[in-house]
Amino acid sequence: MEIEIISFGQITEFIKHQKIDIAGITDTETFKRYIENQFPALKGMKYKLALNKNIVQENTEITKKAVIAIMPPFSGG
Repeated sequence: MEIEIISFGQITEFIKHQKIDIAGITDTETFKRYIENQFPALKGMKYKLALNKNIVQENTEITKKAVIAIMPPFSGG
């Protein structure tokens, strides 16, 4: 399955915009474990995932050609 990764803020220092082809990644929890193993600095950070432009609040199925954004904490006004 092809997944496009987009990162924001301080996360872009170690995860660049990229496309990866990963077999066996079917949901966002599995993706989080994979990405934290690839980039151990994420384990100590708070971050959110957005799947196809929707913030993920719970484990969500990943479909083909997904776009996942990895975002540091943010606040708005």
